[in-house]
Amino acid sequence: MRHGKKINHLGRTASHRDAMLSNMASSLIINKRINTTVAKAKALKKYVEPLITKSKDDTTQSRRTVFSYLQDKKSTKVLFDEVSMRIMDRPGGYTRILKTGFRMGDNAEMCILELVDYNATYTANKNVQIEAATTERKRRTRRGGAKRKSDASESESE
Repeated sequence: MRHGKKINHLGRTASHRDAMLSNMASSLIINKRINTTVAKAKALKKYVEPLITKSKDDTTQSRRTVFSYLQDKKSTKVLFDEVSMRIMDRPGGYTRILKTGFRMGDNAEMCILELVDYNATYTANKNVQIEAATTERKRRTRRGGAKRKSDASESESE
């Protein structure tokens, strides 16, 4: 039974797990998407989303807090300068996991973890769908209603 087991230890010691998640978070912030296993992606999602939320408030204290987790000046700067501007109006859910299949060697389930606002093809398709949904639709009723002019002229000629 897994009572009280809140985090996935990923088969590593606490220091190794913290270092791995910090490096993966830095890579995700700089590259905007990474390829990893599903278990690591789920652990990283819990690690990086609070950091992205903290980056919305650009103060010295929040920068220091994020830097203590990431341990990388470049990724901290990118997070506060680029990423926080793109996600400012989003209330949460900054990352997306796209499953890609299984790894050849050990059959581990693989995925792509990406920042939501940086997938250009997905957001372009979403904008097209929104535009299609907002176009005017004809109303369909079950009642007879008034006939169109073409229908009325055909019935008179018969």
